[in-house]
Amino acid sequence: MLEINVIYLFLLLFQIPFTLVLLARLGTAPSRILPLQRLSSDEEDKAKQEPKVSVVIPTLNEVLRLPNCLEGMRDQAVAEIIVVDSRSQDGTGEYVQKLQPDYPAKLRLITDDPLPKGWVGRPWALHTGFLNANPDSEWILGIDADTVPQAGLVASLVQKAIAEGYDIVSLSPKFILKTAGEQWLQPALLVTLIFRFGATGDRNQFTQERVMANGQCFLSRKSTLTALSGYELAKSSFCDDVTLARMAAQKGAKVAFLDGAELIQVRMYTSMAETWREWGRSLDLKDAATRLQTWVDCLFLLAVQGLPLPLLMVLLIATFGMGATINASMLSWTLLGLNGFLVAIRWLLMFGIRSSYTEVGLWFWLSPLADPFAVLRIWISALTQPKQWRGRTYES
Repeated sequence: MLEINVIYLFLLLFQIPFTLVLLARLGTAPSRILPLQRLSSDEEDKAKQEPKVSVVIPTLNEVLRLPNCLEGMRDQAVAEIIVVDSRSQDGTGEYVQKLQPDYPAKLRLITDDPLPKGWVGRPWALHTGFLNANPDSEWILGIDADTVPQAGLVASLVQKAIAEGYDIVSLSPKFILKTAGEQWLQPALLVTLIFRFGATGDRNQFTQERVMANGQCFLSRKSTLTALSGYELAKSSFCDDVTLARMAAQKGAKVAFLDGAELIQVRMYTSMAETWREWGRSLDLKDAATRLQTWVDCLFLLAVQGLPLPLLMVLLIATFGMGATINASMLSWTLLGLNGFLVAIRWLLMFGIRSSYTEVGLWFWLSPLADPFAVLRIWISALTQPKQWRGRTYES
């Protein structure tokens, strides 16, 4: 019994401090910046006459994803749309060329140079687009090919940036999940970000070391990118969006990460396996943080997201199960209550993130059961360096 109580005490000493950190982060949600909304018709008309925006879309074998993105960008308030293709083999470049007559003087296709040593493909393509943008443009908007921009996205985003004086602002999207596996795993992975950085629009994310960003929709003043030498500072990062945003914040730029669920949607991956493999590979954010920050975050997630459900089940069985032989001590009751509290918070959070998804089913609501696996994925990612990414192979 003494040995069990020592284990209980160790777990409490491990979990309680991280639980207090979690409550402090989630407690700021009521004061977060409200989700971005589409402007009125008059405001949109005015926005079209405001600073010019160059949109850069990096592509590598995106012919199946790109149509929805380009259609969504067709009537946006932008000066140009630059598709930077990295020698796709699926006809992406030919598809863009075919569409160009429907986008007079607006849609451009650039094939980037072979990937230089030390660069990751995505920041290299974005850097190429930045270097080739219209000299008169005042803003650069990076958009991923798997996004579905909604009407008024660019006008609303630029208007918000100007009104608040942001140098860089990115948006969280509304996710499109179709398979049961995606609906079960993806929200659990998303929650790893919310637990570490708070809700989207949380003003605490504006501090240099906690800055968050999303490269799926990433707007920057061109002058800010110029001062940063484009994407040079994030050239080797597999989370170039967060890396660049944090570098910019360290140099004095005003950076924000806002809720854009009403203005942009995304179909990131098509299966649970792809979600595990591709998204989970960069969610540790180790390329944008110190080694200490990465491992503290891993321990934090283990304490508040990975352990609560398994511990709760074990403690319930040990205390109330048939044939239970352990006499519940004050420590066991405290540990039971703490982990029950954390599991309750996690399930209540499902109602908070519901608006971040287009459609949900039973598996979405059961996604807290995937939490131990989501935390395991973060640990695996933190312990390894990606060797393959979006069709490219990189040296270790």
